[in-house]
Amino acid sequence: MAIARALIKDPVVLLADEPTGNLDRKGGDEIFALIREQQRSRDCTLVVVTHDRRFIRPADRVIEIQDGLLAG
Repeated sequence: MAIARALIKDPVVLLADEPTGNLDRKGGDEIFALIREQQRSRDCTLVVVTHDRRFIRPADRVIEIQDGLLAG
């Protein structure tokens, strides 16, 4: 439901804070695929905050924070 509420106003930036945090692996993959599909079809910027490294590969840009500081 939260994803639907976030998309209803057709945002130019979509913020997702741990969107798969409470899901099993399969459910997380499905939700992330849905979010990426919506991001592409709406041509909006997607910002994802996550600890799940599986979602780093498809990213256009990765900013990593370690000990409260930008890393690398």
